[in-house]
Amino acid sequence: MARLPQLTPDTAEADQRDLLEATRRQLGRVPHLYAALANGPAALRGYLALRDALTGGVLDERLREQLALLVAQENGCLYCVSAHTLRGGRLLGMSEEELLATRRAEDTDPHARAVLGIASEVVRTRGRVDDALLALARADGVTDAELAEIVAHVALNTLSNYFNHLAEPDLDFPAVASMDVTDAEAAR
Repeated sequence: MARLPQLTPDTAEADQRDLLEATRRQLGRVPHLYAALANGPAALRGYLALRDALTGGVLDERLREQLALLVAQENGCLYCVSAHTLRGGRLLGMSEEELLATRRAEDTDPHARAVLGIASEVVRTRGRVDDALLALARADGVTDAELAEIVAHVALNTLSNYFNHLAEPDLDFPAVASMDVTDAEAAR
């Protein structure tokens, strides 16, 4: 049961309603995360602004989706793991094996693996990535622009993960089996 109201155009105030309608136009529907986040219109506006800005960045759609899934896994957010597993599989054609590998910060492509590794380390160390890992990532082609965006994606997705932990919106995606982070660490 949701801990914050999941607003609808009928229950929202004018500014909330505008944000919900803009979300519906953009996504085709209003996921429960957005419906709950609309309780704080400034929070939803900020979330949408950062998400939209990052969409035009240097990281491609697949890497952005992988980052969202990885961060959700690292933060233990069932809502976002489920949402990004569905999105990665259905919209981007990622296989079940690729989706599980992403949750473990793995990829067959060295560049993508480096991006995921840096993101995982940013989450775990709160951004205190050591010089050796940074040098390895750069050797695999991770650029300074990508490093900046990786941190921004971690922030964006941590915002949605933590908000979901607080609000507990109803799950509007098929639930994905949890994978203990220690399972992911052991697989590395």
